[in-house]
Amino acid sequence: MSTPPPDGTSAAADRPRVTAAAGPARFLLDRLVALRQSVTALVEQRSADDPTADDPLRGLYVSAEALSHLLREWPRALPAGDLARAVPDTRSRPDEPAPEPADPGDRLARTAARMRLTELDTAVLLIALAPDLDRTFEPLYGYLNDDVSRRRATVGLALELCGVPAHLPEARARFHPSAPLRTLGLLTVEDTERPLLTRSLRVPDRVTAHLMGDDTPDAALLGRLRPLPAPRPAAARDQDFGKRLADLVGGGVCAVYLREQREGDALTTLTSALHTAGLDALRFSGSVDQVPELLREARLTDRAVVVCGLPEEPGPMVAELTAATDVTVLLADPRPYDPQWSAHDPLVLHAPRQPPGGTPAWRAALGPGADGFDLAATVAPYHLGGERIGRAARAAAALAAFDGTPLTAAHVRLAARQQSASGLERHARRIRPAVDWQDLVLPEGPLGQLRELSLRARHRDRVLGDWRLSAGGGRGRGVLGLFAGDSGTGKTLSAEVIAADLGVDLYVVQLSSIVDKYVGETEKNLERIFTEADRTDAVLLFDEADAVFGKRSEVKDAHDRYANLESAYLLQRLESFDGIALLTTNLRANIDDAFTRRLDLVVDFPFPDAEQRLALWRHGLSHVPRAEGIDVTALARDFELAGGGIRSAVVTAAYLASGRDEPVGAGDLLEGARREYRKAGRLVPGEASW
Repeated sequence: MSTPPPDGTSAAADRPRVTAAAGPARFLLDRLVALRQSVTALVEQRSADDPTADDPLRGLYVSAEALSHLLREWPRALPAGDLARAVPDTRSRPDEPAPEPADPGDRLARTAARMRLTELDTAVLLIALAPDLDRTFEPLYGYLNDDVSRRRATVGLALELCGVPAHLPEARARFHPSAPLRTLGLLTVEDTERPLLTRSLRVPDRVTAHLMGDDTPDAALLGRLRPLPAPRPAAARDQDFGKRLADLVGGGVCAVYLREQREGDALTTLTSALHTAGLDALRFSGSVDQVPELLREARLTDRAVVVCGLPEEPGPMVAELTAATDVTVLLADPRPYDPQWSAHDPLVLHAPRQPPGGTPAWRAALGPGADGFDLAATVAPYHLGGERIGRAARAAAALAAFDGTPLTAAHVRLAARQQSASGLERHARRIRPAVDWQDLVLPEGPLGQLRELSLRARHRDRVLGDWRLSAGGGRGRGVLGLFAGDSGTGKTLSAEVIAADLGVDLYVVQLSSIVDKYVGETEKNLERIFTEADRTDAVLLFDEADAVFGKRSEVKDAHDRYANLESAYLLQRLESFDGIALLTTNLRANIDDAFTRRLDLVVDFPFPDAEQRLALWRHGLSHVPRAEGIDVTALARDFELAGGGIRSAVVTAAYLASGRDEPVGAGDLLEGARREYRKAGRLVPGEASW
């Protein structure tokens, strides 16, 4: 390797592109000029004293002459005064923050002050950064490293350029994995299999880009950062909480854990507090693997970190985020905080329950397209926040454009249901309602109760919240109903009609997925279902509810005791339930009286009389091709079938007729009705008994 010219004619200061630089890069390039002079001086010193300076194979082998030179030169010491200046005291960090740079455009100085870097740390960072900013440093570093292939600064070279002896423990500690440069993500020490002094130093590309004035987030966070929603004014009862939270996050670094009752409550509160405090934040929705890059991004851009919805195993993420005592961390999750998650406990608070976005918020998001239907009645069942309302409005507009029609209530309901998607499908069967009130054939009494149940679901927030008619004691705002009646009388269909009227999905709880033979597991499964239902705009249906809501019995053995514990849990959980739950049973007497007291409505489904059976036959045949002159009056009179049985008879008749490729005839319907009687073990009218 040839020796660089001693006159320094290739110095960075002589290149026009350095003097023409502007912005944050100018400060870095100005520093490179001084660093270039130090490197040139060291090269001149080495080339003057090194007997192998002119050897073309220098760096590829060590001669005896070079070995003698190294032995004569080591160790090289500095005066005590220079040591005190070059190596600051690293055993304790000062309490006062480092002073801000005079020029706000000097990002290196500003970053060093904000992250409390020492003078030595800042110099090492600049030395490691130099080859990424000016490629002419590569051959110079290769010469000083005595290896043409090693074109980055090494630990030993960095210390030598700083005038710090490499044998000092305080100096070597600046490159330890726990040292600030490395824990803050500003410096990477490579080649860990090599001796410490010959390990290469690299500045991550994101740090280089930031120091040069580029604030594009790290590539590792691509798709993991989401914008914060626009702040919403807090309800009057929550303004004091919001003000105190704003004072906290604006007063310095802190860690807060907000437990939310419903998804979106905490984000609304945090957004308002951050806006009031004038603090920007990174909203993160990734895994624990991206947390180091997230914290580095927050430090570089001086922003807080917001995580709403922790992973299934939150401990590792919470521990790593709360350990960063120099970054404001705001966490939100419906689960209670567990001290086992982290040794650095955040401040644990309960997020105030946010009122659902009212009609004005929906109208502002939907625009003039919402004038063509009753918007207030359409959005009343949904408890979406400001951000979810905006997303639902965009989805509704896209659905209308796809259909090629103006915006309708159906588009808004479908978009809102998509925003309420939840984890309920892991425990319940999802049904997209495809029926309406016209599909119900019931007496006026039960039908009126069903309409009242739907009315309660729409106006519960006003009555129980705004009018403060909640019973207190931690009770929720749920709507609970019991449908009792014989099999086939329309209980499940009624639940689907109510879900359709509210514009939400129906989730039928699978008893096989919740009942467990092990003690306590059934309660855990039920808790998962209730928790998801609390957070979702949906109707929850417990079909054949006797299995889990049955009467408690006298304790005669351990089985009775644990069965009663299960019932006691359900009684307590229904008190705090916030969703809509419907229970069906074939025998009302099987339901425990304590459950009945907690129900809003009990709807009895009577067995249909002849007139209602006639209406059910006609409704079942309304879309079926049938022969002319068919009269189902005799079938309704002679066959005492509930609605479910009549539907099954019509289906049987339809298959028989379809097999002949003919319309449904009277004989087909008669055969369908007879089969339903035979399935039930009943005597078929007109057939002889044996």
